[in-house]
Amino acid sequence: MSRVGILTGGGDCPGLNAVIRGAVRRAARENITVVGIKNGWKGLIENDTVELGLESISGILPKGGTILGTSRTNPYKKPGDIEKVIDNYKKMKLDALIATGGEDTLGVANKLSKENKGYPKPLTMI
Repeated sequence: MSRVGILTGGGDCPGLNAVIRGAVRRAARENITVVGIKNGWKGLIENDTVELGLESISGILPKGGTILGTSRTNPYKKPGDIEKVIDNYKKMKLDALIATGGEDTLGVANKLSKENKGYPKPLTMI
């Protein structure tokens, strides 16, 4: 079975819960485990996660913001944080990461993937 992480970074905005819901529903059809990473990149630095299944996403569409929380944390801004991101990604045994958010969130995902020659394994960016 595959494991995919999902995080929401940056500021709250409409549609984040819909993205989470869509990812979890699709993953369930493919027998993939989804690990929700709380508070964006901060959650990956601190290894703060929650497993997401169909039950946990029921009724989230009308809720504002994101059930995972968000932050404006950039692991490239504090020495040692990018290493924590990579270590925790490995500890979580993730096969991919869905990073949702704005320019900074996706910029971190892109830079992380390029600098580590695709590891963490290819990051799916939405």
